[in-house]
Amino acid sequence: QVQVVESGGGLVQPGGSLRLSCVASGMILRVNDMGWYRQAPGMRRELVAGITRDGVTNYADSVKGRFTVSRDNAKNTVYLQMNSLEATDTDVYYCKAAGVTTVAGYYDDAWGQGTQVTVSS
Repeated sequence: QVQVVESGGGLVQPGGSLRLSCVASGMILRVNDMGWYRQAPGMRRELVAGITRDGVTNYADSVKGRFTVSRDNAKNTVYLQMNSLEATDTDVYYCKAAGVTTVAGYYDDAWGQGTQVTVSS
């Protein structure tokens, strides 16, 4: 079983910054892609930023230039540095680990429970 746990969400004023962290655990040997998604109530979950094992990144147009995704393969951890936050960034942010190989088997993907980010004055 793979566990994915996010942390770092909270309340921040417009223009402020937050850093989200996500760690995958469960006797993991390898994680291919990791990424951050967000979802507002009643809306589809959308990709915010993704990163491959080799460090290739991709971003939603709405966050380009403001958010930076990075990862530590040795720690099975991915980060999302969010700067110049706007009210429209308010959402629950979910972490996903994709292509996970463990000692017990292979998992296509594993999701965290989400962390709330609220941007408000």
